[in-house]
Amino acid sequence: MSVYRGFIKTETKKWTRDSLTAFMIFYPLLFGVVGRWVVPWIERSADMNLEPFYYIILAGITLVAPHIYGALIAFSIIDDREDHIFTSIMVTPLPLFQFLSFRLMMGFVLAFSASIFIILFSNLVSIGIGYVLLLSFLSALIAPIVTLLINSLAKNKIEGFAMMKAVVGVLMIFTVASLFFHDAVEWFFAFVPGFWPAKAMSSLILAEGSLNMGFHGYYWIGLVYLVGCFLAVYQVFMRKGLK
Repeated sequence: MSVYRGFIKTETKKWTRDSLTAFMIFYPLLFGVVGRWVVPWIERSADMNLEPFYYIILAGITLVAPHIYGALIAFSIIDDREDHIFTSIMVTPLPLFQFLSFRLMMGFVLAFSASIFIILFSNLVSIGIGYVLLLSFLSALIAPIVTLLINSLAKNKIEGFAMMKAVVGVLMIFTVASLFFHDAVEWFFAFVPGFWPAKAMSSLILAEGSLNMGFHGYYWIGLVYLVGCFLAVYQVFMRKGLK
Protein backbone atom coordinates (compact mmCIF):
# COMPACT_ATOMS: atom_id res chain seq x y z
CA MET A 1 0.00 0.00 0.00
CA SER A 2 2.89 2.37 0.74
CA VAL A 3 4.05 1.96 -2.88
CA TYR A 4 0.64 3.01 -4.17
CA ARG A 5 0.46 5.94 -1.76
CA GLY A 6 3.82 7.06 -3.08
CA PHE A 7 2.54 6.77 -6.66
CA ILE A 8 -0.51 8.87 -5.85
CA LYS A 9 1.59 11.53 -4.11
CA THR A 10 4.04 11.66 -7.02
CA GLU A 11 1.29 11.87 -9.63
CA THR A 12 -0.56 14.59 -7.73
CA LYS A 13 2.60 16.72 -7.53
CA LYS A 14 3.28 16.14 -11.23
CA TRP A 15 -0.22 17.27 -12.24
CA THR A 16 -0.46 20.30 -9.97
CA ARG A 17 2.94 21.76 -10.89
CA ASP A 18 1.73 22.40 -14.43
CA SER A 19 -1.20 24.79 -14.88
CA LEU A 20 -2.58 22.92 -17.91
CA THR A 21 -2.70 19.51 -16.26
CA ALA A 22 -4.00 21.04 -13.02
CA PHE A 23 -6.85 22.59 -15.00
CA MET A 24 -7.53 19.30 -16.79
CA ILE A 25 -8.17 17.53 -13.47
CA PHE A 26 -11.25 19.66 -12.78
CA TYR A 27 -12.20 20.61 -16.34
CA PRO A 28 -14.56 17.65 -16.97
CA LEU A 29 -16.52 18.46 -13.81
CA LEU A 30 -17.51 21.82 -15.33
CA PHE A 31 -19.70 19.94 -17.79
CA GLY A 32 -21.94 18.93 -14.91
CA VAL A 33 -22.45 22.65 -14.31
CA VAL A 34 -23.18 23.12 -18.03
CA GLY A 35 -25.91 20.51 -17.89
CA ARG A 36 -27.48 21.76 -14.67
CA TRP A 37 -27.46 25.53 -15.22
CA VAL A 38 -26.16 26.55 -18.64
CA VAL A 39 -28.56 24.43 -20.70
CA PRO A 40 -31.67 25.67 -18.81
CA TRP A 41 -30.34 29.24 -19.06
CA ILE A 42 -30.00 28.91 -22.84
CA GLU A 43 -33.55 27.57 -23.05
CA ARG A 44 -34.90 30.53 -21.07
CA SER A 45 -32.81 33.15 -22.84
CA ALA A 46 -33.53 31.91 -26.36
CA ASP A 47 -37.09 30.81 -25.56
CA MET A 48 -36.45 27.37 -27.01
CA ASN A 49 -36.99 23.79 -25.91
CA LEU A 50 -33.86 21.65 -26.02
CA GLU A 51 -35.46 18.64 -24.34
CA PRO A 52 -35.57 16.59 -27.59
CA PHE A 53 -31.77 16.93 -27.65
CA TYR A 54 -31.10 16.18 -23.99
CA TYR A 55 -29.87 12.69 -24.84
CA ILE A 56 -27.25 14.19 -27.17
CA ILE A 57 -26.22 16.86 -24.67
CA LEU A 58 -25.97 14.44 -21.75
CA ALA A 59 -24.01 11.83 -23.71
CA GLY A 60 -21.69 14.52 -25.05
CA ILE A 61 -20.87 16.17 -21.73
CA THR A 62 -20.51 12.82 -19.96
CA LEU A 63 -18.10 11.35 -22.48
CA VAL A 64 -15.82 14.37 -22.27
CA ALA A 65 -14.58 13.05 -18.91
CA PRO A 66 -12.95 9.76 -20.00
CA HIS A 67 -11.34 11.40 -23.02
CA ILE A 68 -9.86 14.25 -20.96
CA TYR A 69 -8.64 12.02 -18.14
CA GLY A 70 -7.21 9.61 -20.70
CA ALA A 71 -5.25 12.51 -22.17
CA LEU A 72 -4.14 13.62 -18.68
CA ILE A 73 -2.67 10.21 -17.88
CA ALA A 74 -1.14 10.10 -21.36
CA PHE A 75 0.87 13.23 -20.52
CA SER A 76 2.00 11.65 -17.27
CA ILE A 77 3.25 8.57 -19.09
CA ILE A 78 4.98 10.69 -21.75
CA ASP A 79 6.75 12.47 -18.86
CA ASP A 80 7.93 9.10 -17.58
CA ARG A 81 9.13 8.08 -21.02
CA GLU A 82 11.10 11.30 -21.49
CA ASP A 83 12.70 10.78 -18.07
CA HIS A 84 13.53 7.16 -19.04
CA ILE A 85 11.50 5.86 -16.09
CA PHE A 86 10.29 2.83 -18.05
CA THR A 87 13.87 1.88 -18.94
CA SER A 88 14.83 2.05 -15.27
CA ILE A 89 11.86 -0.04 -14.18
CA MET A 90 12.78 -2.82 -16.61
CA VAL A 91 15.88 -3.58 -14.53
CA THR A 92 14.00 -3.60 -11.19
CA PRO A 93 11.79 -6.31 -9.60
CA LEU A 94 8.71 -4.11 -10.19
CA PRO A 95 6.81 -5.46 -13.21
CA LEU A 96 6.35 -2.84 -15.92
CA PHE A 97 2.70 -3.82 -16.30
CA GLN A 98 2.09 -3.10 -12.60
CA PHE A 99 3.64 0.35 -12.91
CA LEU A 100 1.67 1.10 -16.07
CA SER A 101 -1.60 -0.39 -14.82
CA PHE A 102 -1.56 1.87 -11.76
CA ARG A 103 -1.55 4.96 -13.96
CA LEU A 104 -4.22 3.53 -16.23
CA MET A 105 -6.35 2.67 -13.20
CA MET A 106 -6.04 6.23 -11.92
CA GLY A 107 -7.44 7.52 -15.21
CA PHE A 108 -10.23 4.95 -15.07
CA VAL A 109 -11.23 5.88 -11.51
CA LEU A 110 -11.19 9.61 -12.28
CA ALA A 111 -13.30 9.06 -15.40
CA PHE A 112 -15.71 6.75 -13.58
CA SER A 113 -16.22 9.22 -10.72
CA ALA A 114 -16.58 12.21 -13.05
CA SER A 115 -19.10 10.39 -15.26
CA ILE A 116 -21.28 9.60 -12.24
CA PHE A 117 -21.07 13.22 -11.11
CA ILE A 118 -21.94 14.66 -14.53
CA ILE A 119 -24.92 12.37 -15.12
CA LEU A 120 -26.41 12.96 -11.67
CA PHE A 121 -25.48 16.60 -11.12
CA SER A 122 -26.53 17.82 -14.57
CA ASN A 123 -30.07 16.66 -13.76
CA LEU A 124 -31.06 16.77 -17.44
CA VAL A 125 -32.81 13.41 -17.37
CA SER A 126 -33.66 10.89 -14.69
CA ILE A 127 -31.62 7.69 -14.93
CA GLY A 128 -31.68 4.99 -12.25
CA ILE A 129 -28.54 4.75 -10.13
CA GLY A 130 -27.88 1.20 -11.32
CA TYR A 131 -27.81 2.34 -14.93
CA VAL A 132 -25.70 5.37 -13.98
CA LEU A 133 -23.05 3.07 -12.51
CA LEU A 134 -23.11 0.76 -15.54
CA LEU A 135 -22.87 3.66 -17.99
CA SER A 136 -20.08 5.29 -16.01
CA PHE A 137 -18.13 2.03 -15.94
CA LEU A 138 -18.44 1.58 -19.70
CA SER A 139 -17.55 5.22 -20.35
CA ALA A 140 -14.53 5.07 -18.05
CA LEU A 141 -13.02 2.24 -20.12
CA ILE A 142 -12.36 4.85 -22.81
CA ALA A 143 -9.77 6.60 -20.60
CA PRO A 144 -7.04 3.91 -20.74
CA ILE A 145 -7.69 3.41 -24.46
CA VAL A 146 -7.11 7.13 -25.11
CA THR A 147 -4.02 7.09 -22.87
CA LEU A 148 -2.35 4.24 -24.72
CA LEU A 149 -3.44 5.47 -28.14
CA ILE A 150 -1.83 8.89 -27.60
CA ASN A 151 1.35 7.25 -26.30
CA SER A 152 1.47 4.91 -29.27
CA LEU A 153 1.38 7.89 -31.64
CA ALA A 154 3.51 10.42 -29.75
CA LYS A 155 7.19 10.29 -28.79
CA ASN A 156 7.38 13.48 -26.72
CA LYS A 157 5.25 16.21 -25.11
CA ILE A 158 5.03 18.31 -28.26
CA GLU A 159 3.76 15.38 -30.30
CA GLY A 160 1.63 14.33 -27.33
CA PHE A 161 -0.16 17.68 -27.22
CA ALA A 162 -0.85 17.50 -30.95
CA MET A 163 -2.07 13.90 -30.68
CA MET A 164 -4.24 14.79 -27.70
CA LYS A 165 -6.11 17.39 -29.72
CA ALA A 166 -6.38 15.08 -32.72
CA VAL A 167 -7.38 11.90 -30.88
CA VAL A 168 -9.82 13.50 -28.42
CA GLY A 169 -11.26 15.80 -31.08
CA VAL A 170 -11.85 13.10 -33.69
CA LEU A 171 -13.25 10.57 -31.22
CA MET A 172 -15.65 13.09 -29.67
CA ILE A 173 -16.83 14.46 -33.04
CA PHE A 174 -17.63 10.98 -34.33
CA THR A 175 -19.31 10.02 -31.04
CA VAL A 176 -21.62 13.05 -31.02
CA ALA A 177 -22.31 12.71 -34.75
CA SER A 178 -23.47 9.12 -34.24
CA LEU A 179 -26.25 10.32 -31.95
CA PHE A 180 -28.02 12.06 -34.83
CA PHE A 181 -28.57 8.73 -36.61
CA HIS A 182 -31.05 6.13 -35.40
CA ASP A 183 -31.06 3.87 -38.46
CA ALA A 184 -28.45 1.60 -40.06
CA VAL A 185 -26.20 4.62 -40.71
CA GLU A 186 -25.28 4.65 -37.02
CA TRP A 187 -23.13 1.54 -37.52
CA PHE A 188 -20.73 3.63 -39.56
CA PHE A 189 -19.65 5.17 -36.24
CA ALA A 190 -19.47 1.90 -34.29
CA PHE A 191 -15.66 1.81 -34.45
CA VAL A 192 -15.49 4.81 -32.10
CA PRO A 193 -15.23 3.71 -28.43
CA GLY A 194 -17.64 6.44 -27.28
CA PHE A 195 -20.34 5.18 -29.65
CA TRP A 196 -21.31 2.33 -27.34
CA PRO A 197 -21.86 4.16 -24.02
CA ALA A 198 -23.48 7.06 -25.92
CA LYS A 199 -25.97 4.74 -27.61
CA ALA A 200 -26.58 2.76 -24.42
CA MET A 201 -27.41 6.02 -22.63
CA SER A 202 -29.63 7.18 -25.50
CA SER A 203 -31.59 3.93 -25.40
CA LEU A 204 -32.61 4.73 -21.81
CA ILE A 205 -33.78 8.24 -22.70
CA LEU A 206 -35.47 7.84 -26.08
CA ALA A 207 -38.73 6.02 -26.68
CA GLU A 208 -38.47 2.24 -26.85
CA GLY A 209 -37.78 1.07 -30.39
CA SER A 210 -36.19 4.36 -31.46
CA LEU A 211 -32.77 2.75 -31.90
CA ASN A 212 -31.52 -0.42 -33.55
CA MET A 213 -30.93 -2.14 -30.20
CA GLY A 214 -31.90 -1.78 -26.59
CA PHE A 215 -29.69 -0.89 -23.64
CA HIS A 216 -28.33 -4.38 -23.05
CA GLY A 217 -27.40 -4.87 -26.70
CA TYR A 218 -25.38 -1.66 -26.87
CA TYR A 219 -23.92 -2.17 -23.40
CA TRP A 220 -22.65 -5.73 -23.59
CA ILE A 221 -21.41 -5.55 -27.16
CA GLY A 222 -19.77 -2.26 -26.24
CA LEU A 223 -18.13 -3.81 -23.17
CA VAL A 224 -16.59 -6.60 -25.24
CA TYR A 225 -15.54 -4.13 -27.95
CA LEU A 226 -13.89 -1.68 -25.54
CA VAL A 227 -11.99 -4.45 -23.76
CA GLY A 228 -10.83 -5.65 -27.17
CA CYS A 229 -9.76 -2.11 -28.10
CA PHE A 230 -7.80 -1.81 -24.87
CA LEU A 231 -5.96 -5.10 -25.41
CA ALA A 232 -5.17 -4.17 -29.02
CA VAL A 233 -3.87 -0.67 -28.27
CA TYR A 234 -1.91 -2.03 -25.28
CA GLN A 235 -0.06 -4.40 -27.59
CA VAL A 236 0.65 -1.54 -30.00
CA PHE A 237 1.96 0.61 -27.14
CA MET A 238 4.25 -2.16 -25.88
CA ARG A 239 5.72 -2.54 -29.38
CA LYS A 240 5.95 1.13 -30.39
CA GLY A 241 5.40 3.36 -27.37
CA LEU A 242 8.37 2.09 -25.37
CA LYS A 243 10.89 2.62 -28.16
